Amino acid sequence: MRLHLGYVPLLDAAPLIAAAEFGFAAEEGLDLDLSAEPSWATLRDRLALGYLDGAHMLAPLALASALGFSGPPADLVVPLGLNLNGNAVTLSTGLWEAMAPADDEPQSAARAFAGLAEARRRQGRPLVLGTVHPFSCHTYALRHFLALGGLDRAAVRLVAVPPQHCVEALSRGIVDGFCAGAPWNGVAVAAGIGRIAALACEIVPDAPEKVLALSARLGEGALPLVRAVARAGLWCAEPGNRDELAHRLAARSWLGQEAALIARCLAGEIVLDGRGRRRHAPGYIRLGRPALQPGAAQLRWLLAEMREAGQIPAGEGAAGTVEAARRIYRPDLLAACGL
Repeated sequence: MRLHLGYVPLLDAAPLIAAAEFGFAAEEGLDLDLSAEPSWATLRDRLALGYLDGAHMLAPLALASALGFSGPPADLVVPLGLNLNGNAVTLSTGLWEAMAPADDEPQSAARAFAGLAEARRRQGRPLVLGTVHPFSCHTYALRHFLALGGLDRAAVRLVAVPPQHCVEALSRGIVDGFCAGAPWNGVAVAAGIGRIAALACEIVPDAPEKVLALSARLGEGALPLVRAVARAGLWCAEPGNRDELAHRLAARSWLGQEAALIARCLAGEIVLDGRGRRRHAPGYIRLGRPALQPGAAQLRWLLAEMREAGQIPAGEGAAGTVEAARRIYRPDLLAACGL
């Protein structure tokens, strides 16, 4: 069976890429065509309109698309999680120097950011932060980062920037900072234009980041794909496979970035600035078994964040949304794979 899957060039697309590259899909009788999509909005629309059979997708966006809150209404199911965490808040080096936080702790960075952001708002020049899509854990991490510093969300502007364009947007001064997934924060640091202010795993631990979203029309025919991607995700999580995975992901046809940088992200060895200051964060990105199950707790957290951001109904309309969301998450399909 031949399937067309979409992804956005990010480290957490690794289970899909590994399924195609390392034979997991072939062993299930599948031929996968993977297409790099230019933005999450494009991926969402192509999946909703039937041009894709499935996709590596932002967990909140999969729900929003299926519930009719973002883009064309889509008949989707989510049988599998791909990863937890993986994001970071990166600010321009000039902004970081102007903030001059007391230390490297997220709360210190958030408070220093808040002070500068308030000053800029009073001057009528609010700081601009990039997020990859409104319906994303990146948006929620930024909201929590602002709250950590005691800053009103209205003090800054949030704009949508595809993750692979965040570094360019920072270099051109279009944004003052961004929250994106690996490896793009590290790319900004390596280019000398960004300073990682906080890791999302320190602000919103174990956030359900990306999922495998599938067209419901696949039905039970989705099981071989779910099994292949789940097996690939387990393989990606093995420390002994990191170097091989990093070199494969580094190829121009996939992420097109340095293998060493990708390997550091996989290991949770994060370079924070151009001086080489590092942070050891084993939970920076979590692949494999902890991420696979699209569980009820994750669903509740996502819906709570979406509600807090004003993206889905609250009050009387909330019950119907919760029930509809439960029908989208299909852990039974993963269970049927016997992994």
